[in-house]
Amino acid sequence: MKTNLIIEQHIHGAYGKDFNKCGVDDILYVARELLQIGVGGFFPTLVTDSAPNLKKQIDVIKQAKEKETYDCAKILGIHLEGNFINKEKKGIHNEKFFDKLTVHNYQKIEDDFIKIVTLAPELDVDLIDYLKEKGVKVQAGHCTGSDLSKCDGATHLFNAMKGISHREGSTALSALLDDNIYTEVIADGVHLSDDILKLTFKMKPADKVILISDALPITYSDITETVFADEKIYYDGKKATSKEGTIAGSTTLVPEIIKILDSKGMFNPQFIDNVYNYHNLGYIGEVEWDDEFNVVSITTTFRGEQ
Repeated sequence: MKTNLIIEQHIHGAYGKDFNKCGVDDILYVARELLQIGVGGFFPTLVTDSAPNLKKQIDVIKQAKEKETYDCAKILGIHLEGNFINKEKKGIHNEKFFDKLTVHNYQKIEDDFIKIVTLAPELDVDLIDYLKEKGVKVQAGHCTGSDLSKCDGATHLFNAMKGISHREGSTALSALLDDNIYTEVIADGVHLSDDILKLTFKMKPADKVILISDALPITYSDITETVFADEKIYYDGKKATSKEGTIAGSTTLVPEIIKILDSKGMFNPQFIDNVYNYHNLGYIGEVEWDDEFNVVSITTTFRGEQ
């Protein structure tokens, strides 16, 4: 089976590298590893942090972009997940760095390479309209609001957002009901139950589902304890959580998530193409898989079949 190369649009790091902390060579190392498993492009995702460090890491990511080579997954832009979210759904984010959703505060870290911003729409002052004018994808996440009329997508559906109630609106309900909203889904077997996955895939048009990993830096490494988003994180071999038990992110990448979904009869090849449509991406390459979704060969715009 052949598909487009996979795109990771929500990934905080992997192979022991943290995009909030690492250097240029570290990002290029991750990019090379990703391509070998069928990931052709990714959006390094920055978690809540101080404005100076976010600016520094944005520059590091841009430098890595300039140095990427034929054997790298392409760095497609930055996903900013933090600083403009709701403390009621903060997860492991450090709320001391949270800012009001204003243009002024965003301009402290603004860069044209930021392509996605996850925020709490219910707290917006004047930021969402500004982002839309700039062509930045606005995603509702770490939030409680039900009005997603100005949003392009929903960040990790059901996780760190107000869930479904039979008496009132919610973020998750609006994301499911609005056919124009792209929904990120972490189908790693930890973040969402099989029944919720079935509900999501039944409710959402197939062309509006985006598979993401939300991968942590410890993904595909031998690290079992680390500090991420200023929080001590523990990995027990199945899930990564804070000391209090809050899930911090995933420890699998999208190619493995596809294997998991396929084993349950829930994978749709359309899911791979959706990120291309969402970001209006051109052809990057394709990957041939065997029957168990292991890579057989990879073709990219840089090189022929390997």
